[in-house]
Formats: sequence, C-alpha cells, structure tokens
Amino acid sequence: NGRPLKLVIEANHGSSTDAIRSFQRMVKQDHAVAIVGSFASENALALEPWAARMHEPYLITGAAANKLTEYVHADYKARQYIFHSYLPAAYLAQAVCDATKETLVDHFQMKTAVVMSEDAAWTKPLDAGYDSCLPKIGLKVLANIRFAPNTSDLQPIFQKIEKMDPSVIIAGWAHVGLQPTVQWAQLKVPVPLAGINAQAGTSTFWKQTNGATEGVITGSTSAPGVAITPKTVPFTKAYEKKFGYSPAYSAYSTYDAVYALAEALKRAKSTRPLAIVHALDKTDMIGTQGRLEFQGPNAKFTHALKYGKNYVTGVAIQWQNGEQKCIWPLNVANAKPEFPSFVKLPSKS
Repeated sequence: NGRPLKLVIEANHGSSTDAIRSFQRMVKQDHAVAIVGSFASENALALEPWAARMHEPYLITGAAANKLTEYVHADYKARQYIFHSYLPAAYLAQAVCDATKETLVDHFQMKTAVVMSEDAAWTKPLDAGYDSCLPKIGLKVLANIRFAPNTSDLQPIFQKIEKMDPSVIIAGWAHVGLQPTVQWAQLKVPVPLAGINAQAGTSTFWKQTNGATEGVITGSTSAPGVAITPKTVPFTKAYEKKFGYSPAYSAYSTYDAVYALAEALKRAKSTRPLAIVHALDKTDMIGTQGRLEFQGPNAKFTHALKYGKNYVTGVAIQWQNGEQKCIWPLNVANAKPEFPSFVKLPSKS
C-alpha cells in the first residue's frame, strides 16, 4: 500500500547458533513479517524448524542443500513457510553438466572427469548429481575426492588427480575456493578447472588470487554484461557502482527474493504469515536470474525455484585476461573457453 520495506540486517558470522538467535530476535523483537537470506546450508537447515515453529515466512537465498526443500515436502502443512529463491544442489549439478556438455565435451572432446568437492552439507547432493549426470554427457567419473574446508595444502590431492590424467576437474567449492584455486595455478596442474567455484563468481576474486583464477570456469547466477533478462544488467551495474565489485551469485537471488516478497505482500494485501505464503506460491515474475516460479507441494524440492531453459539455469563464466566472460548458455555467451598454457587439452573437434 505504498509503504516501503524496512530492512533489519544481521550477520550470523557463519554460526548456526548466532543465526538462530538473530532469527528469533527478528521475529520477536523486530516483528519482521519475513526473513530473507542464509548463505551456508548448515545455517539454513538449523533455521528451518524455527521458521516452521514460529510461522515465519523464510526465503533462503544462497544455501543449496537438497534437504532444504525436501524438508518442506516432507511436512508441507507445518513447513510451508519456507521458500528457496535459489537452486537446490541437484539442479546446480545439472546446470554444470549442461554447460560442460556444450562448452567442453562437444568442443574439446573431453572424456573423463575427477570430482573435487569441499566436505559440506551442500556438496553431498551435488556430488551425487555429478555422479549421475556427468556420465550421461560423456564424461566418465574417475574419482570423487572430498577435502576438509580447513585443508591448507592441496598439493597431494592435485598430484593424485594429475596421475589419473582426467580431461577436467569438476569442483564443488563455496566455503573455500581461494586456496585450491591458487594452488592449482602455482602447481600448474595441467587439467582444466570447472564446476562450481562460488568465490570465483565475483570480481574481487582476481585480486584475491593475484590472477591465479585465470582460466577457471564456474557456475554462477549471472555475470557482468550478461543479459539473462532485462533486469540483470541494470542490477549488476547498479551493484558495481555502489560496492565497487560485481555481485556474488547470492546477490542476484537475494535481490530477486526481496522483490518476490514485495510482490507477494501487494497481492496478499496483508502481512499475516499464511497470506504471505499463499501469495508467494503464486509467484510468476521476471527476476535477475530468469523467470521465477516456486515448485508446489507435490514436487520433490517443494518451494524451490523451477529449473530449466524457460526458468532459471544460471550461467557458466570463465576468467579470461582478468575479466569474467560468460561461456554458457550459448545464447547469452560473450566468449568461448580459453585456458592457460600449462593446461593440456584434447584436440578440438
């Protein structure tokens, strides 16, 4: 009704305990009509029971574990307050496979892969997704390697991978990414690095790695100059102007979540929890990520975004000469894959 949304912002410091305290404080003291956020799946999973218990609409924007929306599906009536305005790990894996097929397998005739993931809640279903879809696009999975996020020396892992001689390394990194990326370049590992390296999605990563991210491919939500929808480029430019660097993947999903919530509040003409939930269920809007619709109670990933060509797929970007270039989807791509001289590639088709 013409009233602005007032934002109450708190940081959970990566702690589930702090996240729960913030959540409770926002509901009880600030009387927040909805809560938007959470980057780590561990934190979001800890908050979900509280959202259900307190009847608080909760839009998750960065976490990706399949369990986030499987949780809603398991008891819809009690848990319908939870929405996921990003993609579950199963869809992220599918997006990596779709991108890898069209950019690397078809173009460079790649045949084998090693999956290398951080040990976290979101990567378990991601790895399962990789194991399922990589063989379908023609990449035999030679090994699944998981490492603790606090691992300081990844040289033994990279040496092990090099001996297997795969066509590509498919990563699953979000909490970490700096150390493995730098070591991949310092060791001149002759294998292309692709998959998901979430920290490589923002422009600050070039400086953080001192250029070691050159040639790295990562799945992300979007990238500078990529017009997924008419809203994507204006948002990216405004974000860069305000903060001095490009948005991380979760910036796009958070931006979309706030607007989805605002539209739901307009439709509901109410701030009652169930009225907001029912209005969010009817979401059909063009956001920065694509066309946004939440899946219904019968879907395995209840209240997750729909994935696909006409909805949300994300993009694959590659660092080339210090810039993020989009290499997939092909209809919005502004570059083709290129790799540092130390990377050995199969012959192009």
